[in-house]
Amino acid sequence: MGRRVLPALFVTLAAIADAGGAHDLAADALLAALPFAAVAALVTFGGYIDSGAGIDGFQSFCSAVIVVLIVISCAVRNSSLHGVPPLGISSLVAVIGLFAVKGLVAAMPRLSGLWPAKP
Repeated sequence: MGRRVLPALFVTLAAIADAGGAHDLAADALLAALPFAAVAALVTFGGYIDSGAGIDGFQSFCSAVIVVLIVISCAVRNSSLHGVPPLGISSLVAVIGLFAVKGLVAAMPRLSGLWPAKP
């Protein structure tokens, strides 16, 4: 559970820090999120290899894209001299969106049981 929550927590902290103007804290939070996101991506890929289900493959793909976007955001932030370049913010927003998509996809099997089946 922690390997799924910690990357999202650090990315959320980075977004809040960016909104508050603390760009150094945001960069540190993204660097802290990176190893947890990489481990989560490896675990979801292992789950996909074990099960072969399409939904697990989608989760694995989203996790890999999240890792790539976090790396891009960290690289762009570390190479800038003043402020945050637009690519750093865009990749952070994309990561937040992918975490939302992953959460919705993970919740769909649980949510489908709330509605009665069609006769």
